[in-house]
Amino acid sequence: MKFTSLIKMFFVFLLLSCNRHSDISDDVMIFCYNEPANITSLDPAYARSMANIWGVNQVFNGLVQLDDSLRIVPCIAESWDVSPDGLVYTFYLRDDVCFHPDSSISSDRRVVAADFEYSFKRILDPEVASPGTWIFQNVKRDSLNNPAFVAVNDSVFTIELDKQFPPFIGLLAMQYCSVLPREAIEFHGQDFRKHPVGTGPFMFAFWKENVKLVLTKNPLYFETDSMGDRLPYLDAINITFIVDRQTAFLDFLKGNIHMISGIDASYKDALLNRDGTLKSKYHDELYLQTEPFLNTEYLGFQLDTKTAGYVNPALSDVRVRQAINYCFDREKMMRYLRNNMGIPGINGFVPPRMPGFGAERNYGYNYNPEKASQLLVEAGYPGGVGLGLIALTTTSNYLDICQYIQHEAQMLGIKIEIDVTQPATLREMNAKGEVSFFRASWIADYPDAENYLSLFYSKNFAPEGPNYTHFSSPEFDRLYSEAIITISDSLRFILYRQLDSIAMVQAPIVVLYYDQVVRFVRKEVEGIHSNPMNLLSLKRTKMIFHE
Repeated sequence: MKFTSLIKMFFVFLLLSCNRHSDISDDVMIFCYNEPANITSLDPAYARSMANIWGVNQVFNGLVQLDDSLRIVPCIAESWDVSPDGLVYTFYLRDDVCFHPDSSISSDRRVVAADFEYSFKRILDPEVASPGTWIFQNVKRDSLNNPAFVAVNDSVFTIELDKQFPPFIGLLAMQYCSVLPREAIEFHGQDFRKHPVGTGPFMFAFWKENVKLVLTKNPLYFETDSMGDRLPYLDAINITFIVDRQTAFLDFLKGNIHMISGIDASYKDALLNRDGTLKSKYHDELYLQTEPFLNTEYLGFQLDTKTAGYVNPALSDVRVRQAINYCFDREKMMRYLRNNMGIPGINGFVPPRMPGFGAERNYGYNYNPEKASQLLVEAGYPGGVGLGLIALTTTSNYLDICQYIQHEAQMLGIKIEIDVTQPATLREMNAKGEVSFFRASWIADYPDAENYLSLFYSKNFAPEGPNYTHFSSPEFDRLYSEAIITISDSLRFILYRQLDSIAMVQAPIVVLYYDQVVRFVRKEVEGIHSNPMNLLSLKRTKMIFHE
């Protein structure tokens, strides 16, 4: 433990004393990235935002994990089985996984099944108030409301559901389901968020909030590479929290940051050609990683007359909502406003890379202004007359897209007023039903289309669930209830596509585009892989130093 503490102190000293990564000795591998959205907690119970998820993923492990193809693969559980009725999941744990050294726990503290029982019950503790409680909504409860998480012995852990739910194993790969030691929680209390103790490839070392977070290599990490060498390769991770993306971009070009994720108006045209390829001037120092992202960007209509956001009754007419869907060219929008980084949203709400889905679906909306005009006439608003002003609430990052839609809608007589607010404010207003027309996105929590379709299930009305539009359809609810207990993948996918089609026809949302994972990485970095969940894993990343 003393040796590990010395390692931590050494890297913290290096990273605090050096303004540039290049000032550090070349035999030390330190990967640097910037997180403009900030990390608010390293406690897995609050791993809701992508920023928190990325940080937590370096420090913690769960029973299972996703590979780059979104297959469920072993992690701390080396194997598992499911009972024939689909209700009982039994996990068989490795015996060589230890928690990171910490003053709160004994040396070489091994993970046992009781740690998972404690960690999962903690997620459901009302005093913890984790936003991840929903992942265990199908877990069986006894008469005292105790969830069926059972440590059979040190190496066997079981979970019993109250009804079949085939996507359940995918939920267990989420960062909410990380294992942690009770002793550390009880010792650190509220400070566990900034003093995490996990089992992951990297250990917590230093955090000056809003400035810098340092994680160091776990020398006793249990996973190995194909040659049997222990992971991770990196000695440390340095995360900065520079809010101004242009400043972070300049640091990236100087080599102080090794990767930037996503595209921003401040630098997209500097790095990318109109067709989405990297500009030739950067070919010697950077490389571009892209692949379809399980993230659907959309606009939502508030349909519930009982909410404060229901201010324009015209939007309750499905023909008006369909007209707005038809009124703009998504392909043109992506070409000029996103440099083709993303796929136009013309094929339903579920993104193409989701298992069981593809771009060949025959439902959704393409650009058809004639059809839009016809629908307005049928709804009693010819040329938009009598429609009134429609307020669209968005954030600054999507203002250009909303302005484009505003312009295109105006050509048909649909008048849209844009209100710009902060992301956190908009999320809160959506949850409370306080906006009538809003910009939002849905990133997959787990690789199953049910995750997307749950946004239209009437029992999931926000704020208790993710149905922010308060869309309600008896036919949708019936098929959804059937789909989530269907064991056969092929049959379940058929039901999923029917559900996606119903949502598109009823148009409680306007699909904008299916997002793209975009990472710009410096050439000295090797082994950083992207995936459709945009999950950052650095345990196989290396730094390549040249003479």
